[in-house]
Amino acid sequence: MDLPTLILIAIALGIDAFAVSLSAGAYLVKADARQTFRISFHFGLFQFFMPLLGWLAGSELANKIQAVDHWVAFCLLALIGGKMIKESMQDSKEIEKDLTRGWSLVALSVATSIDALAVGFSLSLIGMKIFLPAVLIGIVAGTMSLIGVRLGERVSGLFGRRAEFVGGVVLVLIGVRIVLEHTGVI
Repeated sequence: MDLPTLILIAIALGIDAFAVSLSAGAYLVKADARQTFRISFHFGLFQFFMPLLGWLAGSELANKIQAVDHWVAFCLLALIGGKMIKESMQDSKEIEKDLTRGWSLVALSVATSIDALAVGFSLSLIGMKIFLPAVLIGIVAGTMSLIGVRLGERVSGLFGRRAEFVGGVVLVLIGVRIVLEHTGVI
């Protein structure tokens, strides 16, 4: 597989990370350098490790996971998106949650990188070495996440709490899209 094809695969996998980062940036309103780094780093790291896991797991694990991976991604995104929607309707003093810490960050990282597991599995089937694609996928996802957080902040600055609401809706819709794609509806 040539480098331009690998770059296109990396961009395609990074789109969910970008969209979730955009929503996170809108939610955070003004992400500091640490928050931006945590999102970018973790999304990139998970996007790096998931293809490795898929490649190593081979057909046995990938077939078992494939039956439910879309539901896992949907549930994680719907829970966090729903929480963002709920919090967008609350007084800002009531909100103390930082999406860039703890289980929220892990859940978002897993949800945005599950497709990379399948890509790693696919690359193992064609006998391709995995390290270069995994590094490329991780770097592209991390970069797209950084851009997403920064753009999300700008959107939030323009639209205030409505941007957080829209960000939550976007997360839920990404989850719905993942389910619809995996079930063959779209």
